Amino acid sequence: MEDLSDKEQLDAMRTWWAENGNFVLGGIAAGLIIIFGWNRWQSSTADAEIAASSLFEDVMYAADLGRIEDAVGPASELYENYDSSPYAAQTHLAMARLYMDKSRDQDAADELQALLDSSPDTEIALIARLRLAKIFLYQGRAEEALNVLRDQTDTAFAARYSEVMGDAYAAMGSYAEAEAAYIAALNDSQLTPTVDLSIIQLKINDLPAPGEIAAAAEAVGFDAAATAEIDDDDSAEPDSAVLESVEESADSAVDAVSDAAEALEGEPETE
Repeated sequence: MEDLSDKEQLDAMRTWWAENGNFVLGGIAAGLIIIFGWNRWQSSTADAEIAASSLFEDVMYAADLGRIEDAVGPASELYENYDSSPYAAQTHLAMARLYMDKSRDQDAADELQALLDSSPDTEIALIARLRLAKIFLYQGRAEEALNVLRDQTDTAFAARYSEVMGDAYAAMGSYAEAEAAYIAALNDSQLTPTVDLSIIQLKINDLPAPGEIAAAAEAVGFDAAATAEIDDDDSAEPDSAVLESVEESADSAVDAVSDAAEALEGEPETE
């Protein structure tokens, strides 16, 4: 009876194996493939990280020595082969700084734009935007500096962004907008200062009062009109009353322009 029971159990196992053996073997094979592939992937990733790290070290070494020609090669190789590595983003920042040190501001701007185009992590992107905006200001491209920073002020960099936007507006002659941006920078830095509040206050104080520039322009326009009255008839002797009017308007224009120049003196320099 016992022998019969053992035989039945053996037959049952054979039947089960015949039905399910292929699935068991397939599962084992799949598991081995996954483990092997995972190990290979980890090894490949580690190798890539080591290679990217080595190239980044080469870039930084050349940058420390100020030898830009030695930095370009490893930087280009890193961008081409390891663009998804975090070292690529750091290299863009390092190369931009090196280019600026060599007065190659457009190359620096191109590096930072390439970094932003690669969709880096948030903090790196914030740094790149700030530096790119400052380069645009340095190049006299205030409107482009504003475009880089617009809609990006709800961040930990808000005060810094607002200050640079204020500089851009001031460079464009939009003094009301400049003042609003500077005040925003002051407000954003009340709890955790990230900008020099005293410098920003000085920038606000140095903005011309409303109407000063317009008054100067109006005075100069009146002087031109008065002068044109004489020039209309070169053969005629200018009337003394007209000459007196021209002299008075010229004096007024000089005074107005002088006042405006004093108000503009100390206009915030872009970095």
